[in-house]
Amino acid sequence: MARSKPVRPPQPAALAAAIERWFPTRARTLPWRVLVGTDPPRRDPYHALVAETMLQQTQVSRVVEKFVRFIELFPSVRALAEASEQDVLSAWTGLGYYRRARNLHAAARQIVSEFGGQVPQDVGDLRRLKGVGPYTAGAIASIAFARPEPIVDGNVARVLLRIHGRDAAADDPAVRPWLWEQAAGLAHAAGQPGVLNEGLMELGATVCLPAPATPRCELCPVREHCRARLDGRQMSIPRAKVRAVRTRVVCVSARVTRSDGATLIEQRPDRGMWASMWQAPTDEHVLAHQHPEPDLDAPRRTLARSLGLEADRLLPDGRFDFLATHRHMTFVVFRARARAKDRPARGEFVPIDRIRSLALSTPQRRVLLGEDEGGLI
Repeated sequence: MARSKPVRPPQPAALAAAIERWFPTRARTLPWRVLVGTDPPRRDPYHALVAETMLQQTQVSRVVEKFVRFIELFPSVRALAEASEQDVLSAWTGLGYYRRARNLHAAARQIVSEFGGQVPQDVGDLRRLKGVGPYTAGAIASIAFARPEPIVDGNVARVLLRIHGRDAAADDPAVRPWLWEQAAGLAHAAGQPGVLNEGLMELGATVCLPAPATPRCELCPVREHCRARLDGRQMSIPRAKVRAVRTRVVCVSARVTRSDGATLIEQRPDRGMWASMWQAPTDEHVLAHQHPEPDLDAPRRTLARSLGLEADRLLPDGRFDFLATHRHMTFVVFRARARAKDRPARGEFVPIDRIRSLALSTPQRRVLLGEDEGGLI
């Protein structure tokens, strides 16, 4: 394909002004975008911290479901700081990546102990908070405090690469410094840095769509500046990411119930995936890549033996697949009815209503409660 004639590189001031004009007319209504009564009005910094933490690697639609309830439970930084970790993890259920919840909890405690309960405005202070990286710090500083700080996430990277016609993958480490340089130029050229940054994110999420979706260039406020559009390369920029191969894991779970409805559960180790969360007694078996699924009789017997039960009391009760970022997990569930004399060697019997309030991973909510929230963790 013949390239179009050379044009001047897009100027930061022109790009920023176009995006700032566009965003207020096209912004989706989201619960964390409510303005607070300051002069001038701005976003609530605590809400911004919660939302930006939730939005890391999670779809907006899923965050919308969880954000309002989370704020109801923990309406302020102090309320979150004073909550127990188990209550925070329980409120996070369904969002996955539970380390984010622990980091947010720790950050709230830092804000109370080091900043008097007020989310700091300076990006350097924000970076000191547990789990707050350059993107989250820049988002909070610009959106809540109108600081001219840049942000770069997947959506912003795609927009910038297309505008400049740069043929690279959005996650290529070699291109990251250039992306941050471009984003910083826009933030400093903007009249309202927070509006500019939210506009960049919104542009990538709703208009400058990733392949294989077709970008909606006719709706883009900077289409006349976009090198990729002028060259007809919207679908090839950025380059596709290389997908990691997921590890295959078979999880064998036992749902053991008593006549009073209490169910046997155990707490996971305090490190690793789903750390300190609760589950039905479960054994995990890692498979070699492309390895056929093993015969389940031996894992069933091993699980039964660890519980102190006869293997033939564990009856098949279904199976399902669950996709984690780096794992393809197949849950194989067995059921058993506890007898009065049973004293399981693992876990404890807990009333089902209490289990509903505990911190459970999405697959364990399905194992124990029959709930299926779907999605990636």
